[in-house]
Amino acid sequence: MVFDRVPVPIAVCDVYGAVQLANPAMGAECGTTPGGLRGRDVLELFRPQEATQVERIVEALRLRHRSRYQVSVRWEAPGGAERYGELTADPVSDTVEQTPALLVMLRVLGEREAHSPRPVRVTPAEARILALLAGGATTARAARETGLTVDGVNYHLRRLSARWGAANRTELVARAYALGVLAPGVWPPTPATSDEPE
Repeated sequence: MVFDRVPVPIAVCDVYGAVQLANPAMGAECGTTPGGLRGRDVLELFRPQEATQVERIVEALRLRHRSRYQVSVRWEAPGGAERYGELTADPVSDTVEQTPALLVMLRVLGEREAHSPRPVRVTPAEARILALLAGGATTARAARETGLTVDGVNYHLRRLSARWGAANRTELVARAYALGVLAPGVWPPTPATSDEPE
């Protein structure tokens, strides 16, 4: 009862870091209910900033040392912002011989705003070429329809492929849809937007 009312995010984990019990504050920090954390690895929920910190704790627990351990961590808050803080783990058990559980407390130290993805920008010519390719046009047809030369179309395609890391034209068109450059569910394919001058 008291465990559930503590405003500090707390969890009880086994010696391997699997959550056995969590309070509502810990669940809220992870965007779920306390029951939704059961069985999850605490170091997957909260990413350690230094692997050596975790290695030292594992070694100390293997040797049955009963100190307080602290790990600097980062995690994504439910709203998408990245938070950072400190996990404190205290080994607890009824007897010294018994394998301890870990009482884990989270201290939030700060937050970085969520990055809103920048819209992908293409020139109107690039958007038109991508729409034509998505509709099955050849390079020669794309050149005729845009008033460019074949070399001009290939120039735009090379630039887009390099910018998006696309290995071929099929992948380039797929990325155009995934990035919102081409409007989904529309035939013939059409650019979603084009807000830069040619």
